[in-house]
Amino acid sequence: MPETAKTPHSRVVQLEITADADGQRLDNFLMRHLKGVPKSRIYRLLRKGEVRVNKGRSKPDYRLGLGDIVRIPPVTQTEAKLDQLPLPASLAELLEASILLEDADLLILNKPAGLPVHGGTGVALGVIEAMRRLRPNTPYLELGHRLDRDTSGVLLLAKSRAALMGFHGALRQGKVDKIYQALVCGRWKGGPQKVRAALVRGDGQRPGGKMRVDEDGKAADSEFTPRQRFDRFTLMQVNIGTGRTHQIRVHAAHLGYPLAGDRHYGDAEVNRRLKTQGLKRVFLHAEQLRFQMADSGRKIAVDAPLPEDLSDFLKRL
Repeated sequence: MPETAKTPHSRVVQLEITADADGQRLDNFLMRHLKGVPKSRIYRLLRKGEVRVNKGRSKPDYRLGLGDIVRIPPVTQTEAKLDQLPLPASLAELLEASILLEDADLLILNKPAGLPVHGGTGVALGVIEAMRRLRPNTPYLELGHRLDRDTSGVLLLAKSRAALMGFHGALRQGKVDKIYQALVCGRWKGGPQKVRAALVRGDGQRPGGKMRVDEDGKAADSEFTPRQRFDRFTLMQVNIGTGRTHQIRVHAAHLGYPLAGDRHYGDAEVNRRLKTQGLKRVFLHAEQLRFQMADSGRKIAVDAPLPEDLSDFLKRL
């Protein structure tokens, strides 16, 4: 009979999908059950067909269904060592102090800049891995969305499959307001401006690379509203209706106002000067998250104060 327990890495196992994983992407399911195994290794298992669903090959974005049987091959212990690394006390204290809201369904924190949301190549622990260590008695803990490594601000984690689906349902229904603070280079002309510009990664042919505007890409919309103008910069409020990779950064550059400190889409010479003035990263902060759960109708509103490094920099402008 297929197992339903957590996967030991040292032998082939077959897991039957229960209600907790119904509708979950296959790659996310594997990351949860193969804790500590690098993402690159998990995707390699999928590409080579070593992971099977109902005896057939499946893509990473396959949505699991109730009763599906997932076959997972052995993974060597050397590949799972990340899960055995101790959680630094400084990181534990930082994350605990960053929590904005926690209850039976949700854990929402003010993610510190410089910390990725999940581990990967060269990074042993991200927010999700660290929080799972800090909440060992919470059997289910998953990212509701993502933030770039150097972006600070509101990040939602779900403590149950139902909560995750409720949040994702709200996203699909357009009932989630994500509001950011961003400092752009240049003195903004005029008032609020809406941007609808589809995005693709790289040249559209090969994976990887920077995002760019392309009419054949995925739809993306942002609204930029000036909050405060300085001589050569403008503090903006940015509302996004979609959550594409680097969306705000690409849209801002597309308008001719790249984000201050943005090493991918900004002005290298300007960024060098800003670094000497104390701005060590891109000036982008997820300030507010407001939504209504699609299943329960529960309303959530969370604000994350601007971190000290960004507020101090503003005072010097």
